[in-house]
Amino acid sequence: MSRDSTGKVLTVAFVLCVICSILVSAAAVGLSERQERNKAEEKKRNILQAAGFYEADVPINAQFSKIETRIVDLQTGEFTSDFDAANFDSRSAARDPETSYRISPDLDLAGIKTRSRYKDIYLVMDGGELQQLILPVHGKGLWSTMYGFISLANDFTTVNGFAFYEHGETPGLGGEIDNPGWKKQWQGKKIYDEAGETRIKVLKGMVDKNAQNAVYQADGLAGATLTARGVGDLLKYWMGDNGYKPFIARLKTTGVKQ
Repeated sequence: MSRDSTGKVLTVAFVLCVICSILVSAAAVGLSERQERNKAEEKKRNILQAAGFYEADVPINAQFSKIETRIVDLQTGEFTSDFDAANFDSRSAARDPETSYRISPDLDLAGIKTRSRYKDIYLVMDGGELQQLILPVHGKGLWSTMYGFISLANDFTTVNGFAFYEHGETPGLGGEIDNPGWKKQWQGKKIYDEAGETRIKVLKGMVDKNAQNAVYQADGLAGATLTARGVGDLLKYWMGDNGYKPFIARLKTTGVKQ
């Protein structure tokens, strides 16, 4: 066969493709364990940041030792031991007909259509006493589903920290949900009023700090109205009756040992 023939060129290209595919596949398989470990550490880092005590120079697992992971059944508001908390994946559970819940359109404030019946939640403990409750939340922004964690003090209404760890919002606009200043404003905000009603709201503009309801309000995002609305709506959903509210009510009554 001539060195410059079409058949020769195609044969060489085919062999190179096969070799490259084998190398890429081998690398993916060989690195899968490390990737899963890094993914788990990144999740723990985001939980620690929401709680407000992440330290970059301290091993992740050492810091996470004071946090207890539990699984809660959102329909009953009770803890469940039916799953391994260390390996539970609520995203996978949301795709499984056996463990998912389809949200009716009139209740789907977060725009997510379905969710898992069960959620992994995180308890910051100190000497057997609950200090913080960290809850995963997610909902639709302008371009993406935004995933984050919100941390509540042990009164179950005061926000200690709120941050997103995954989204595809526009940099400089909706992407400002990553801005440290915007995230810091959430500290001390209240989710519920004294009657237990969900009051938290993201405004279109800036909060008037002298307003009577300022503690229930957060600044919006300039030029990113739909992203800001998505943040407010996902909080209304997850902190409402169809989200964590029944669980929080039961937790106030029975404590973490239920």
